[in-house]
Amino acid sequence: MDLLRRRLREAGMPVAAVTATTGGVVARGGVVRFADGSSLFAKTLPDPVPGLFETEADGLRALRDLGGATVPDVYAVTPALLILARLFPRPAADAFWERLGRMLAALHLSTRDAAAGRFGWHRDGFLGRMRQENGWDVDGHRFFAERRVLRWLAEPEVEAALSPADRAAVERCCAALPELVPVSAPVLTHGDLWTENVLATADGAPAVIDPAVSFGWAENDLAMLWCSPRPPESGRCFDAYEELAPPPPGWRDRMRLLYVRELLSTIAHGDDTWGAAAMLREITAPFRTSLRS
Repeated sequence: MDLLRRRLREAGMPVAAVTATTGGVVARGGVVRFADGSSLFAKTLPDPVPGLFETEADGLRALRDLGGATVPDVYAVTPALLILARLFPRPAADAFWERLGRMLAALHLSTRDAAAGRFGWHRDGFLGRMRQENGWDVDGHRFFAERRVLRWLAEPEVEAALSPADRAAVERCCAALPELVPVSAPVLTHGDLWTENVLATADGAPAVIDPAVSFGWAENDLAMLWCSPRPPESGRCFDAYEELAPPPPGWRDRMRLLYVRELLSTIAHGDDTWGAAAMLREITAPFRTSLRS
């Protein structure tokens, strides 16, 4: 926490104490307590990534202002520091997850016409600490293939982890997307909605953090949450979502296929300590054929 304290001092924040938090993958974060007894959350990076925290703050505001999602208020943002309202661990309750499902459905439903049929965002963003390509496209299948999957194949860690057969399977998977994923309108998506990015407000309402926003398929958010490690009670989230914004039939069968993006990102970040490459090979196995065929 010495780095975070130093960055806070440099920003002129009168800090009384900083308590480290867990769950973050990229940044170093902590609860900051001030002399007046108030507290906020702050995070920093050992080596600041230009534009990362500014883009994150913009994404939080977009989720709130365009889609009505509950997010932490942004108190300050610099290239090296992001200060947000404090959130709390989520409760282990069906009702919490049901509220999250309803919030996610409202986010997607209320932004269905906001992008005029275009996929992308007005600027490139970040997924983790790496750039997320958000160039506009009217074709959702092409956008997902090129901007969300194939772009990772050139990253050094991915090139080292995947064989030519692995890469070919990913490419065939992308070519088959129009037959596998129904056409759907772009909606505002959180973009990195795994369970560690779901927290609670002081009164126990669901709130989301660390977005990688863009207009994309609603199922991308569902897939991220569906496939990340989650508690049994999280099933109510998907039930509630389906009641309000039912995806095209067979959506549950598509969740692992859409999770390929996250697996490639995990490998690219050098974070494959749990078998992301093995899971990628399993999911893309139906597209694996001889390179000579």
